[in-house]
Amino acid sequence: MDLVESIYRETQKYPAEERYGLTSQMSRCAVSMPSNIAEGQGRRASDLEFARFLGISLGSLCELETQVEVSRRMGFVSDEQSSKLHADMAEIGRMLNGLIRSQRG
Repeated sequence: MDLVESIYRETQKYPAEERYGLTSQMSRCAVSMPSNIAEGQGRRASDLEFARFLGISLGSLCELETQVEVSRRMGFVSDEQSSKLHADMAEIGRMLNGLIRSQRG
């Protein structure tokens, strides 16, 4: 959830014309990650089905990584903040991959 908060805080600084573009996409991806994990857990899904929800979360993370890079290249986010976000996303990716491996047994 910390990443979601970070993304929301950063995208509030983006130009107004990005409100329905990059800002919206980034917010949806960030919220999608924990939402899919919660949905898979809430359904009391089998390990394989839960792994599918985790995979969807991982896909959203990959989209968000791309969007942060686009933001950096467009000058919407600083190199320093981009690096921090990428480090946070890498850690989440490691956790998701570990969970996926444990569910697929």
